[in-house]
Amino acid sequence: MPDLGFDPLNREPKTTELVSSFLTTKDAYDRNHGGIPEIDASKHHVRIDGAVENILDLSVSDLQSLSQHTVVSALQCAGIRRHTMRTAIKEVQGIDWFDGAVMNCKWSGPKLKDILERAKVTLSKEEKGHVAFASHIQPCQEDDWYGASIDLERAMDEDKDVILALEMNGEALTKEHGFPVRVVVPGIAGARSVKWLDRITVQTMESSNFYQQHDYKILPPEAVDTESAEKFWDITPALQTMPVNSAIAVPEPGSRVERSAEGKVRVKGFALPSGDGGAVVKVEVSGDGGKTWTEAEIEHDADESKWSWRLWRANIEMSTGKGLKILSKATDEAGQVQPERSQWNLRGVAYNGFGETTDVEVV
Repeated sequence: MPDLGFDPLNREPKTTELVSSFLTTKDAYDRNHGGIPEIDASKHHVRIDGAVENILDLSVSDLQSLSQHTVVSALQCAGIRRHTMRTAIKEVQGIDWFDGAVMNCKWSGPKLKDILERAKVTLSKEEKGHVAFASHIQPCQEDDWYGASIDLERAMDEDKDVILALEMNGEALTKEHGFPVRVVVPGIAGARSVKWLDRITVQTMESSNFYQQHDYKILPPEAVDTESAEKFWDITPALQTMPVNSAIAVPEPGSRVERSAEGKVRVKGFALPSGDGGAVVKVEVSGDGGKTWTEAEIEHDADESKWSWRLWRANIEMSTGKGLKILSKATDEAGQVQPERSQWNLRGVAYNGFGETTDVEVV
C-alpha cells in the first residue's frame, strides 16, 4: 500500500454548530483517504468509457454547458456515530466519528443520467450493470487511487438525482470537497460520492478499488477482527443506502441544564432519511429511557427535499438528577423507524441506534 507520509484530513464539527442552520455553509466534515489536491480546472477532464457507444472526454466547461440540476441532500460518512457503536456495544475498527460527520448542502451540476445517455450505454437491464467512479489524481492509504461504484439502475433513475456536482451552496466546490467536480449520490454512503472525479466507467462488475471491496461493508458478527473478517469481504455486499437516523445536538453530553418553570428541558437535533424510504416525517424524544416519547417539532425549510435532513426541537418533561440520558428516534415516509440498537459490525458503519446524549445533569 502507498506510504503517504502524512495523516489525511479527517474532522467533524460539533453538532451544536451543525444545527445552527439548515444548509451546511461552513465547517462541513472532512473525510479523506489521501491528500487534498490542487487542481487546475481549466485542464481537468472527466472520461466516460466502458460499456458505451460513445467514449466522452468532458472538460469542466463542457460539464458547465450541460443542463444543470440542483438537489438539496445530506451527505454523510458511512461511519457516522461509530463512537456510539464502539462505546454502547463493543469495540470496532476505524476513525472515532461522533454525530457530526454529515453535511446538508445544495449541490448543483449536470445529471449523471444525462451524461450516460449521451455516451449511450450498451448494457441491458438484465446485465445488472454498475457505474464506477474514480479519481486517479493521487494515491490513498490503501490503494493507488480512489474509486467506488453504484448500480447502473440507480444512475439512470431520474428520481435518484445523481449528479456531477460543480457547485456547493451556490459556489464552486472547495478543494476539500472535490473541486472541480465530484459525484453526489443522494441517500447513499458518502464513500460513493467520489471527489476530484476524473473517470466514469460503465461495467458489469463493481469498482475493484480497495474502498469498494475491503471497506464500507456491514460485515457479519462472526467477523470480529482483521483475520476473521478476511473470508467475508468478497461475499458481503458493499454498503450503499444509509438507514434512517437521528442525533441530539442540544443538550451536549456531560452538560448541565435547567428545567423550565413547567419542568421541561429543551432538546434540539437533526434527523436523516434512509436511502430510499423518503423524507423523515416524525422524530420522537424521550427523557425517561424510552418509557414515554414526545413528538418533536420538525423545522421545515423552503429548500428541504426527500434527501435532506430535518432539524427538530422538543420540550420534554424530565426529573432532576445527574447522569441522565435523552434519546431520539426518527421515522421516514416508508414507515422505517430508527431502532434502539443496530447491528454491530467490525468496521462500525451505518450505526443508527437511538440518538442519545448522556451524562446530563438536570436542575
